[in-house]
Amino acid sequence: MDNASETLLIVVSTTLTVLLILLIWAMVYVIKLLKQIRRISDKAETVVDSVETAASTFQKAAAPTAILSLISNIVDKATQSRKGKD
Repeated sequence: MDNASETLLIVVSTTLTVLLILLIWAMVYVIKLLKQIRRISDKAETVVDSVETAASTFQKAAAPTAILSLISNIVDKATQSRKGKD
């Protein structure tokens, strides 16, 4: 091989080596990033589940509370009307 071919071979080999190393580094970074995203999504799913549980609990408690509030208002109005008649 002549001098130009050897120089071109060295340049191409070096470029490919550098690109391969950069690609390996980028893949490692992407894998780490995907693991972090997976952890974040797992935590978000846990939060959503706990919020759903809390909302369900409030929903179950809201109906008896509303009925109790209504009965309390009726009793208060009845008491006020009796005091007004006396």
